[in-house]
Amino acid sequence: MKRVIGKIAAAFVGLCLIGQSVYGTSTQSTLPFTDISSSYAKEAIIDLYSKNIMNGTTISTFSPDKPITRAEFTKSLDTLLGLDSVASDVSPFTDVPKTAWYYGWIQAAVQLGIANGTSASTFSPTKSVTRQEAAQLLVRALQQTTSSSAGVNDFKDAGSIASWAQPAVATAKKLGLMNGDSDGKFRPTDSITREEAAAMLDRVLQNDEWSAQLKKETADSIRLGWQYGQTTAEFEQTVLQSNVNTLSPRWYFIESSGTITDNTDKSLVTWANKNNKKIWAMVGNHSDQQMTHEMLSDSTTRTKVVNSLASAVKSYGLAGLNIDFENVAPEDRSNFTTFITELKTKLSAIKAVLSVSVSPDLGTDWTDAFDYAALGKQADYIVMMGYDEYWSESTTAGPNASITFVSNAVEKLRKSVADNKIILAMPLYLMDWTLKSNGSVSSSSYMTIKEQNKKITSSSLRPVWNESLGLYTVQYTANGAKHRLWIEDGRSLTAKYRLIANANLAGWAVWYVGAESTDIWTSLRNAEKYYGYAFS
Repeated sequence: MKRVIGKIAAAFVGLCLIGQSVYGTSTQSTLPFTDISSSYAKEAIIDLYSKNIMNGTTISTFSPDKPITRAEFTKSLDTLLGLDSVASDVSPFTDVPKTAWYYGWIQAAVQLGIANGTSASTFSPTKSVTRQEAAQLLVRALQQTTSSSAGVNDFKDAGSIASWAQPAVATAKKLGLMNGDSDGKFRPTDSITREEAAAMLDRVLQNDEWSAQLKKETADSIRLGWQYGQTTAEFEQTVLQSNVNTLSPRWYFIESSGTITDNTDKSLVTWANKNNKKIWAMVGNHSDQQMTHEMLSDSTTRTKVVNSLASAVKSYGLAGLNIDFENVAPEDRSNFTTFITELKTKLSAIKAVLSVSVSPDLGTDWTDAFDYAALGKQADYIVMMGYDEYWSESTTAGPNASITFVSNAVEKLRKSVADNKIILAMPLYLMDWTLKSNGSVSSSSYMTIKEQNKKITSSSLRPVWNESLGLYTVQYTANGAKHRLWIEDGRSLTAKYRLIANANLAGWAVWYVGAESTDIWTSLRNAEKYYGYAFS
C-alpha cells in the first residue's frame, strides 16, 4: 500500500510541474524525479519534462547517468520538433516490432530523414547513442548544412571522430549544442547519457530563433482530394480523418452537342460549408478525343459548355472547378487554351477558382494539347499529376511515381508556370506487377495503398528502401507467380512533399481519397510542420 501511495504522490508532483517554466525555483520536494537533484542538467530535465519532450525511466526516476538509447533519443527529437507518432504498416526494420512503444516515433523520424537505420534492415533501437551519433542526429533534425569539418581539430581526439560525423560535430560545436570535456576531448564513441541528451535538447529551446520556429503554426496551403469510389457519406467521413481542405467530387462530364452531365450532390455542398471545406468540382471529358475535339473546335458549342459550367458553380455556390481533360488531340492545343481562357473569364466574374490538371510533359502526343505556359497564365492553379510513370499498358515494370520522375515533372513545369500556381498531385495507389520467369511483365493491376498494406501485413513482407527512387520495393509470390511492388506510403509521400516545400508550391492533391491508409495523413502533417521550419 505504501508503494502505491508513493507512486500516486510522485505522479501528482509530476503533474503539478507540467507547465512550470521558471527556473531556479525547484526544490527537492517539487522535483519530478528523485534522482536529479545533483545533476548539472537538472533545470534542463525539468523543462523538457514539463513540455513532455523527455520522460523518466520510471514514474519517479530519470536515470541521468544512464546512456540514452537510439529509440529514446529519436522520440525526444520527434517531440522536440512537435511531430506525431506514425503508425505505418511499412517498415524495413526487423528489430522494430509494431507493438513496441517506439515503433511510431522511429517511423516519423525515418520518414523525414532525421534518423536512419544501422543497416538496411535494422535500427538497433536499444543500442546506446554515441556522442558523434547524437551530434549528427541533432544537427540533421535542425536542418543544418554540414559541409565543413572546420573546428573539429580543436578537439584533442579529433582523429578518433569518424569521417562521416566530422561535419556534424563541427556544426554542433559551432552552434553551441555540444562541447568537449575538461580535457579538451570530444569522446566521439562514448555513449551519451540521458542528462547530456537533456542538456543538448534544452539548448535548442534556449535559442530564441529556434524556439520561435518550433512554436509557429503550420502555414495554410491547398490540400485537395478527389472523390472516387465512395458514397457521399463515406467521402465525408474519410475527409474528416484527413488533412484535405479542398474537395473535388467528379460531378461534371462533357457530353456530345455541348451538354454536361450534372451529378451535383447538394448535401455535400452543405456539409463542406459547415465543415469549412471548399469544393472544386471536377470536370471530365471521358477521355473521348473526338467528342472533346468537336466541343473545343466549335465556338458555339464551347461557349455553351462554358456558360453551363459557370452557371452550375454559381447556382450551387461552389468555390471553383478542376478541369481534368485527358486524351486531348494535339491539334486542339490552341482551342483548349481558348476554352480555359473563356471559362476563367466567366468564373472570375463570380469569384470562383479555376484549376487545370495536366500530365508531366514527356514530349509525347499525350500532352501536346497542353500549352503549359498559356494555361498557367489563364488558370488560377495548374495541378501536376505526378504519377503514371509506369502504368497498366507499360511493357516494363516500374514505379508509379519515383522521386526522380516527379521532381523532373515539377521542375519542367516551373519553367512555364509560377510556383504559387502549382499544385502537386500525389498517388495513393500503385501497380501490382506480375512477372514472367525472365522478369518481363506478364500482367499488372492497380492496387490502393490500403490494399498494398494488407498484402504487406498478411504476407509478412519486409520492404527495402531505395534512396534513388524515393520509395520502398518488395517482391512476393502468389499462385506460383512472382509479383513486384514499388510502394507508396508515408515515407514516399513525404519525399514528394519535400519538393513542394522546397519550391514553395501552392499545395498538394491526392488521387484519390479513400485509397489511403490513415497513417499517411499523419506523415503529411509531420512533413508540413517539419519542412515549414526555417532554422537559421
